[in-house]
Parts: sequence; structure tokens; C-alpha cells
Amino acid sequence: MVLKVFFPSCCSSAESGILVGRWISEQRSAVILAVVHFPFIPAQVKQYLSQVQQVTKVSVSVVGSWSNSKQEREESLSEFLEDLGTIFSHEPWIQISKEGDSKFWSCSTLQRHSDNPKKEEIILVYYDQRKVMLSHLHPPLDTSSSSDPEEEEASKLSAIFGTVARSKMLFMTDRYDDGPIKLTHWQSDGVEASIIVELMKQASGPGCSVSMAAEGLSLVFPWCFCRVLNFWPLSFLWSKLSTCEQLGHRLQHLQVISSNKKAQNQTQLMRKANIFVSLLVDVALGILLMSWLYRKNRIGHLADTLIPAADHVAEGLQDLLQWLMGAPAGLKMNRALDQVLGRFFLYHIHLWISYIHLMSPFIEMILWYVGLSACLGLTVALCILSDIIALLTFHIYCFYVYGARLYCLKIYGLSSLWRLFRGKKWNVLRQRVDSCSYDLDQLFIGTLLFTILLFLLPTTALYYLVFTLLRLLVVVVQGLIHLLVDLIDSLPLYSIILRLCRSYRLAAGVKFRVLEQQEGKPLRLLMQINPLSYGSVVQMYRLPTYSCYPKDSWTSLCKKLFLGELIYPWKHKGEKQD
Repeated sequence: MVLKVFFPSCCSSAESGILVGRWISEQRSAVILAVVHFPFIPAQVKQYLSQVQQVTKVSVSVVGSWSNSKQEREESLSEFLEDLGTIFSHEPWIQISKEGDSKFWSCSTLQRHSDNPKKEEIILVYYDQRKVMLSHLHPPLDTSSSSDPEEEEASKLSAIFGTVARSKMLFMTDRYDDGPIKLTHWQSDGVEASIIVELMKQASGPGCSVSMAAEGLSLVFPWCFCRVLNFWPLSFLWSKLSTCEQLGHRLQHLQVISSNKKAQNQTQLMRKANIFVSLLVDVALGILLMSWLYRKNRIGHLADTLIPAADHVAEGLQDLLQWLMGAPAGLKMNRALDQVLGRFFLYHIHLWISYIHLMSPFIEMILWYVGLSACLGLTVALCILSDIIALLTFHIYCFYVYGARLYCLKIYGLSSLWRLFRGKKWNVLRQRVDSCSYDLDQLFIGTLLFTILLFLLPTTALYYLVFTLLRLLVVVVQGLIHLLVDLIDSLPLYSIILRLCRSYRLAAGVKFRVLEQQEGKPLRLLMQINPLSYGSVVQMYRLPTYSCYPKDSWTSLCKKLFLGELIYPWKHKGEKQD
């Protein structure tokens, strides 16, 4: 039989006494938590340990004796420590003592109540109690590929980590406190390593630093929004403008971090901390952007360059339409339809430029107030930029919709007439193609319409192709902006900083290093914590975002573009497209 004893390295210099810990019978392991040194009364020790068990729900008991021969050299002390096994009656009784001038400790077991005592092979594992206490052991991310031995080993480690983590009350008392029981554990190393400080940090949570005004806003805003946004125009704008979506997303974050509800587990605590740090960094970057915008009259320079930029884009579109109304790339177009479509789009450009020039006196004032919104966060400013791009390119969107609808109408008309030639028709009720017989008049009209649509298709397809490419260019720019917003919203900054500064707090497992291995002596190992990789940290603690994810494959997207179906970039995950 192999007996594993997990001994805290911080207790190596403790005075002689008894070992307090938990015996895990199914693993044949003993997790030492503290050393109770002399003088003590056994009855008071039992009473104190029973109180600890009631609070922590951990079966803490006296599992052995501890003898430091550097401090106590009398032979009577070792005999007295052995006699303590009869008082506390733990089987097996673990004895750890100093081995002369060696820097390691000898470990043996004593079985008083066994008629046939067996010699057990002992493995003495040293561990850093502070790191194990504060670390959170994460399960494997890919549980489908993990084998049974790995899962069993993970459960054993979780039992050891959980024993140390739940024994918080035991670490509230140390050898410097005035009381009948004096303990030595990792808190005794110094004030900076105090578990009380760490527990206060965890109990307080990052949300306690949020002001009461933020909490009041988080309570008042949802009620106001629910009332106001029930009206149709506001509800439509709220669902379509990315700025409104981002404000609602940040409002939910504000509610989470200002909530008085205590985190139930480590995952909720980390999520709250990540949200707080993400919001703090977002606001800090927004304030830096706002300070940069209001220096050296950059708002005025931006307003002055906006109108010439809009005129330049309009001139480019007019030249493009003039090129399409001629013979683009030597293609022969339907001149009548080409002239009608070209003049139709030119008129829209004229209306748009007139509207921009009408708004030009107010653009600087609008940009000045829009710049103030950067104090709400860099993501809000980026979403406002995305909405401004959408408003400034609204005429391109209109061109895309007109061209797509006209192209889609001709494609579906040609497909329907093609079924007419083959003696088929589309059954609307059964959603399938059925056979059908047509008379001569129907075939004649169908042939005439098919010929007209087929010869008009190249002209329509060219306009649709050009405006679709322009629309895709705008969508790509907006997509890059939203990718940056998603990165700021979803990146778990607190977890990454914690992984960088205190890697032991996020544990993926442990590794054992052999300290000493001699025949006839216990195997001595050092348990070290393996931190999570940065990729695993991001994958595990990534914050959810409101933005859309591509629900269509590239094949489906290309099919929609070929058939002329509209593609709305603002469709979010879970919504249905018309």
C-alpha cells in the first residue's frame, strides 16, 4: 500500500507539536493543513476542530505528530508525541521528524490498533499552501477526448485543492494570537501573505468600487427603457443602431458589477471581475480619445474635411454611373434601360448631396456633441463611428437595395418561365415543383416575357454587381469596427492580467519534481502548479457579446448574392432573416 502525505512547506520551521489535516481514505492520502505546537490541551484541540468541521464541512482531525529535533532534543518528547496517538486515536498515526542535518524530513506511520501492521510505502509531497489555497483548479476543456485515468487524477487533485480552499476558518488563527491553541500555517509567514487580506479581496469583489450613482442608474435605466422603447420608431432604431445596442450591452454589464448579490462560485467572481476591468479599460480609452479630439480644434478640422470628402465620393459615383450609362468595358447594354437606371441613381446622388450641404452648418456642432459620448467608452465611440458611416453611405445602401430587388425579380421570373417551358410549375401549398399542362397562349406569352427578361438581364446584373461591390466594401469597414468592439467587449482582461502576474491562481493541473529518492526512505516530491495557457484563459473566461456571428456558410452567402437576396449585416444571432 502507498500512503501519500501532502505536507505544507511553510510548516518546515514550526515548533514540535501535532499535525492537523484531513484524511482521504479512498485515496490513502493525508493533507496536512497546520501544526498545533506546545503547549496545548487535547480537549481544547478537539473542541476547536469540531467547530471548524461544523463551519467548513471538512473533516479536520489530528492525523499525526511533528518533531523538530533542532528545537527539542529530549528523547522524552518523541515518546510523548507517540503517546498522543492514543489520545486522538487516528489510524494510521503519521510521524514526521527531522533527520539530523538533512534538509528533508523523515516520515513514518504507527498502527496501534492493527493486529497485523503492514509496512507502507510513504510518499511525502511538499506543497505551497498559499498558492494551493488561492488557486482555482480548472477541469480539462476537452472532456470528450479525456480518458478515465485523467478524469480520476483530476478528481483526486480537486479533493486536495478543495480541502485546502475550504479550510479558511482554520487559517484565521496563528501562533501569534493570544489563545489556548497556537497554529502554524502559511499565514504565519508574514503579514503580506495573510489569508484574511486575500479573503477580503475576494469577498468584496470588484463591484464594490463602483459608486452608488452607478448602481442607481442601473436600477432606473431599465425601467425607463422598457417604458420608452415600446413605441415603434424608438424600438426600431434601438434594434438597428449599433450605438444603442452597445449602450444596452454596457448597461447590462453595469447592472452585473453593481449588484449586491454575492458570487456563488469562482466562475461568477471571475466574470464580474472581467466585466469590471473591461468597462474600466473601455472608459479610460474613451477618455483618452475624447481628450485627443478636443485638442488643437481637431473637431473643427474633421468637420471641414467631411463635406469635401462627401463631394469627392459623390463625384466618384457620378463618374461611375456615367461610365455605366455608356459602353462599360465594351459591353453592349440595353440603352433604354441603361439610361433609365443611370438617371434614376444620379437623381438620388443629387438628393443626397443636397441633404449633406443642407446639414453642413450643423455638422461641427453635431460632431462636438458626438465626441462627448467617448466618455462612455471607446466601444461606444466606435459604434457611433459605424453608425455615421452607415448614414453617410445610405445612398449606396439604397442603390444596392434597388439593384438587388430588380435583379432578384428578373432571376425569379426567368426561373419561373423556364419551368413553364418544361411543363412544370411551383406548388405554393406543398412547396414543391409539380407537372402542369399549358395551352398555346400561355406558352406564347411565356416565351415573349422570357425573351424580354433574358435580354434585359445583363444591364440589370451589371448595375447589381457594381452596387453590391460598393455595399460589400462598406460592410467590410463596418465589420472591422465591430470586430474591434467585440474584442474589447469579450476579452477577459482581468483573467489575462491574473495569469500574467499570479499564474498560480488559474491552475490547469500540477506537476511533481523529485527532491530526494533513496532506498529505504520515503520518496520526497515537490508539487508545483501548472498554470492555464493564455489560449485556455481566453476560451474559458471570454465574455459574451451582443454582436452577430455568421450564421450562413460561404456557400449559402454566395448563393444569396447570386440570387439577389438582401443580406442585412445587422441581423444578430438568434434572429431570423426575412
